[in-house]
Amino acid sequence: MKIALLNGPNLNLLGLREPGIYGSETLQDVENLLRRKIHDSGADLELVCYQSNSEGALIDFIQQSRNNGIEYIIFNPGAYTHTSIALHDAIAGVQAKVIEVHISNIHKREEYRRNSYISSVAVGQIVGFGIAGYVMALDYILNVGLGNGR
Repeated sequence: MKIALLNGPNLNLLGLREPGIYGSETLQDVENLLRRKIHDSGADLELVCYQSNSEGALIDFIQQSRNNGIEYIIFNPGAYTHTSIALHDAIAGVQAKVIEVHISNIHKREEYRRNSYISSVAVGQIVGFGIAGYVMALDYILNVGLGNGR
């Protein structure tokens, strides 16, 4: 089974950009953390990682998930969370299940960050737990998604 770690704009700067909000870990640290967790779990999972600052590239990745055999997408859409109806529509149009993740608690930040165009087409939303939110999403896939809880 394939799952994807998909990250949107500015997450390539993780560890450098506003560490007081987003922490000091890098995107590579997140990818390594998830790979270790998959390895330690013994699950037969392949992790596909992708990051783009371009909305169109993220949409293309989501749309291609069907052809690429991706069943779950752990997705931090960054600022596109609050602006992209196109990402919403892309997710609604594919079979892959999306878990929305945000490092900070978007509901405790600026008013414009409190709306998510992604949450209504996602399995769930994890916010405010730093990079541990990515691990929580993976735990869901390992403990529920691989079983009868789909």
